[in-house]
Amino acid sequence: MDSFPKNHVLKRYRGDVYYEIGNLQNLFSNMKKEGWTPAHINERIDTYLSEIETRDEFVYKRAYKQFKAGDKKENKIAEERERMEKLRAAVNEFDRFQQLMRSRNRYDFDDMINWVIKAFEEHPSLLMRYQEQFLYILVDEYQDTSGTQNRIVELLINYWEQPNVFVVGDDDQSIYRFQGANVENMTALAKRYEEDLVKVILTNNYRSTQPILDIAKTLIDRNQERLIKQMPGLSKDLISSNGKLTSITDPPNIKEYESMRQEMIGICLEVETLLAKGMMPGKIGIIYKENKYGEALAQFFKEKQIPVYSKRNLNLLEIPLAQRIILFLKYLAAEWDTPFGGEEMLFQILHFNWFGIPAMEIAEITAKVADLKYGANKTSLRKQIREKANAPAADLFSQAPAKGFALVSIAIENLITAIANSSLINLVEQVIQQTKVLGWIMQSPDKHWHLQVLSGLFEFIKEEARRNPHLSLEQLVNIFSLMEKEELALPLVQVSGTEKGVNLMTAHGSKGLEFEAVFFAGCNASNWEKKRKPGGGYQLPDTMFSTAPVHSEEEELRRLFYVALTRAELQLQISFSRFKNDGKPLEPTMFLAEILEQHSLGIQPITLAQDALSEFALLDFETELAPEIAKMEADFVSRMLEKFVMNVTALNNYLKCPLQFYYQNLVRVPSGKSEATEFGSAVHYALEKLFSKMQEREKFPELKEFMDDFEWYLHRHRENFTKEEFNRRMEQGQIVLTEYYQYYLNSWNKVVAVERTIRNVVVEGVPLKGKLDKLEFDGTNVNVVDYKTGDIEKARKKLLPPDDKEPNGGDYWRQAVFYKILVDHYDQKNWKVVSTEFDFVEPDKKKQFKKEKIVISPADITTVTQQIKTVWKKIQDRELYTGCGKSDCHWCNFVKENDMAVALHELTDPDDETVE
Repeated sequence: MDSFPKNHVLKRYRGDVYYEIGNLQNLFSNMKKEGWTPAHINERIDTYLSEIETRDEFVYKRAYKQFKAGDKKENKIAEERERMEKLRAAVNEFDRFQQLMRSRNRYDFDDMINWVIKAFEEHPSLLMRYQEQFLYILVDEYQDTSGTQNRIVELLINYWEQPNVFVVGDDDQSIYRFQGANVENMTALAKRYEEDLVKVILTNNYRSTQPILDIAKTLIDRNQERLIKQMPGLSKDLISSNGKLTSITDPPNIKEYESMRQEMIGICLEVETLLAKGMMPGKIGIIYKENKYGEALAQFFKEKQIPVYSKRNLNLLEIPLAQRIILFLKYLAAEWDTPFGGEEMLFQILHFNWFGIPAMEIAEITAKVADLKYGANKTSLRKQIREKANAPAADLFSQAPAKGFALVSIAIENLITAIANSSLINLVEQVIQQTKVLGWIMQSPDKHWHLQVLSGLFEFIKEEARRNPHLSLEQLVNIFSLMEKEELALPLVQVSGTEKGVNLMTAHGSKGLEFEAVFFAGCNASNWEKKRKPGGGYQLPDTMFSTAPVHSEEEELRRLFYVALTRAELQLQISFSRFKNDGKPLEPTMFLAEILEQHSLGIQPITLAQDALSEFALLDFETELAPEIAKMEADFVSRMLEKFVMNVTALNNYLKCPLQFYYQNLVRVPSGKSEATEFGSAVHYALEKLFSKMQEREKFPELKEFMDDFEWYLHRHRENFTKEEFNRRMEQGQIVLTEYYQYYLNSWNKVVAVERTIRNVVVEGVPLKGKLDKLEFDGTNVNVVDYKTGDIEKARKKLLPPDDKEPNGGDYWRQAVFYKILVDHYDQKNWKVVSTEFDFVEPDKKKQFKKEKIVISPADITTVTQQIKTVWKKIQDRELYTGCGKSDCHWCNFVKENDMAVALHELTDPDDETVE
């Protein structure tokens, strides 16, 4: 993707620049699986595009606004053409992708299958040899065969007019991929050998009772992509034929619980009842759509001491222990590359459990480093912890420094030395030994799981070193970074509990299994047909298939629901919730409604007794809890606040989360510079130079000089970019700034002040300061300009004033008002801000440059002034230590993940948190 030309449809310069990688991987994999060439797909795209203007969905069926019945839906047609051209651009990269794979001696499983097909097709004698060898062929799970797998079967059997081939499959249980091509595989085989084909329908079912089979049939009969609807004479009316089950006529139960929490408690109590009656735990299955449901449910069973069994496929790179070890390796690599270059990582490393360093001591030492950052005695965290580790207690009554500092310091210095003197494998072994992580694991109650994680990570590193015996630490951490960035999983199977426990599994994981009693939970529309799907992906035109799939996503979900229903032997309970745990209403899945249309099962409303709920009072998973950290020494905080002056960043940080303010503005945690931040800084620098030179010369510099300043800054800060990032940002800047310069050159105000720092301002007792990108003057009236890089669409929410959803207003709106308050109270100048303008340097989706001007009202000034006063008072009152508790808050999660919280508090009503 880095080599895509500037005008490539899939080229991105900001945000997730490699967003299309996953989509391309899936597309290329499907092309290989189905044997589709770029030429074939392009032909199908052309056919589709030639037809769309006459298709019903692209024509108004009745008059609408200014359109008449029969008019084309031009906007929809344009969107569809754009979507198809994006698919075409992706498809046309397939051959180059394959060339790159070959040049690096890489291949995948799909390639291996295609090699066999190619060899058979190009070497008839080779094919004949295998045809003679394999005279009888059995294909199981035929509904899940891909186009290329099916092609191998065709090649092996096409020698005979009447081949000996036996295929077994159930099209109703195809739940892993889109169905169109699969059904075509099966129907094509049936048509080709129609005269001699023996069709056997297994209608005797030995697993489930008849009532269970009946409701499952009612559901699956709605699917159109079924063999029985395409091949005459077939019937799939399943009959319960197990002698032990035929007399059982109890219908499945459908239960409606008040909330998701009550549903989990209810299921737990139902299972407890079954166990009391003598049913073995291993005979019970709990089935749900998503893993997170099972994670929460397992805690309720744990509370009742009911054994459970579950298997989950995890990404090792998302497991905290693995992430911490990888972070330590990244830190060592950064320090080896540039001394003191990993400071932002070291702050987090110091909080690792196995070092046992109190969070307050880390905060104090970090704040000390920040205080000395710009002085003659500039220092670093690495230096400070070494000094602290070696410093004796001042006297008999003083505490010695935490021994964790000594452990960290010794480990860091020894391991950096070891980079030059040890193999990579030996270095990683030393990391595990010298950081004492292994000792911490062995004392952990989850030691078996932690050992599995550690082992899995170490095995991966050893495998990479086997592939490349000269693999360096830098190369290894780059591999981890790439995998994290592109969401490439390092698979690890987590097995929880004992096989004799109650089985917890997803609907996908239940395929092929059976249980005496099945609880099918969470059957709400939000988990099934209305579940928000991840964005992206390329949708193929329906001309790819001889029969266009009808509602294929819905039918695949229905098949999955059918699979879950048919896991039950004796008892089946289907349940859903009326409300989420936060009180928001839910509705049952459409699949339940389809069953109830033909079966009078009835829905049992369940309200659990308060005693039952109280038993699980401590388990509350969806309530967001605000973490509170230990308070720092009063004298230390007072010293930090003595020189504190409010700026708009500090104000915004506190309003978002007091812990964010605490760590970023008081403790001043070191932070690395991202490529986006550095790109923005380069743009700001170039614009500052542009206007400064204009003031000196009374005319704007030429475009080349403007671009030279931008490029100089990027080269000056080259160390903050990878090679690919640097080239991409350089290219982006050359395109964007050239267009920006040409667009605005003749309209820029020349009466300006640039990069103006304003301080020594006091508003109602609160000291304020700020740095403004540009001030444009009309006499003493000022328009404050703030440059923004990035996507304007993502910024729009930040421009909005207070409303019910954001009672404190957006960050950019508040910034605009703050700047007016700051400048209007600046005694050294008689300036009056009439507006604040956000100048978006990058164009929007329509390639248009935008400026958003905010005209500030007296009410706005009153609101933000009150916010400033309220936040200042809270800071002075030391209300610093309890976070916002929001699930996406970096600092709240940092505190929770590192076990630093001394208390967890339920969030108050959002209205109560408004700063007025």
